[in-house]
Amino acid sequence: MLAYLSRYTHRVAISNTRLIAHDGRGVTFRYKDYRAEGLARHKVMTLAAHEFIRRFLLHILPKGFHRIRHYGLFANTSRAANLAQLRELLGSAPPPEQKVASSSQDEPAETVLPPCPCCGGRMIVIEIFERGMQPRYRPPFAAVIWFDTS
Repeated sequence: MLAYLSRYTHRVAISNTRLIAHDGRGVTFRYKDYRAEGLARHKVMTLAAHEFIRRFLLHILPKGFHRIRHYGLFANTSRAANLAQLRELLGSAPPPEQKVASSSQDEPAETVLPPCPCCGGRMIVIEIFERGMQPRYRPPFAAVIWFDTS
């Protein structure tokens, strides 16, 4: 069962390289018969276009469903406790604490940024630079950069 499911977790139902032809007879594609052994394992099938699309759509999950969920050690509800217990059993030191707020005058205090205008998610500042200065990091297209206006 695990071997069967693992073939579908990160891939599309059928890749373009497996499609051979589309003509009046239907869609021809290569597939692998896991019950056969050796050279007989790789086979070719032709389906009518409507049947091919029907079978392809069976692999699309309904809205709100996820293909991959995290269980076990890395499940979100108990991840911190599990990792702490794991570190204790392995005798590993916990990671250093990150600074939440700065107490020095040189560094600006953590500010609350507005949500992303595209997705509504939390904005992440990747670099702050003064007016007239060039950024060191070249953001990908549609990234937002905050300018320090002080």
